[in-house]
Amino acid sequence: MLTANYDILGLTSGDKILDLGCGFGRHAFEAARRGANVVALDAGREEVEGVAATFAAMVQAGELTTPNLHTASVQGDALALPFPDGAFDRVICSEVLEHIPNDVGAMRELARVLRPGGTMAITVPRFGPELINWALSDAYHNVPGGHIRIFRKSQLEKRLTSVGMQVTGHHYAHGLHSPYWWLKCLVGTKNDKNWFVRQYHKLLVWDIMKGPRTTRYMEKVLAPIMGKSIILYLVKPL
Repeated sequence: MLTANYDILGLTSGDKILDLGCGFGRHAFEAARRGANVVALDAGREEVEGVAATFAAMVQAGELTTPNLHTASVQGDALALPFPDGAFDRVICSEVLEHIPNDVGAMRELARVLRPGGTMAITVPRFGPELINWALSDAYHNVPGGHIRIFRKSQLEKRLTSVGMQVTGHHYAHGLHSPYWWLKCLVGTKNDKNWFVRQYHKLLVWDIMKGPRTTRYMEKVLAPIMGKSIILYLVKPL
């Protein structure tokens, strides 16, 4: 389940892309499937090792067959990226900046490693749905490594333009997921035995695995209204 749209990002086969805060690799794997040379970076060792193992399994299974394709998983710090200036054609940073105290510092590093003319996708929780989560539950965000801020769109744009990026567009995603998290916050974020939570989770899994027309239509309608994430697309001026 992707948050960013690689067609809008302009990703093409052979591009070098950095997936910052890769987690367990959902965006990195799709980029590799499209023939990009991928560096997946995360602060967590478990995440980095998991992504490396999955990349290896994909190669062994013949899923990654693009000639000269290179993938790497790296453990690193978003405030001190271990790459030279302009190393990447594309950069993606999905659901990361809301966790980092010095978010502008991380944005500055992302802009530094992107080549002039390169494009970037930044995704963070959307202000409205996220505000409801915070109001319903302190446990949702007030945990080690949790969300420390809620971005307004204008604030996110202003901070990214301050580090030299130019906004080219935006959209929203995961309209079906916002009610799920409101429900989780209402009954307890760790209460996975609640009947309503379990049924809603089954719906989301069905949607992700099968992509039925009904839920795809619902997502298309709901995302602009209450999508859980906002995605900004940017370019680094020549």
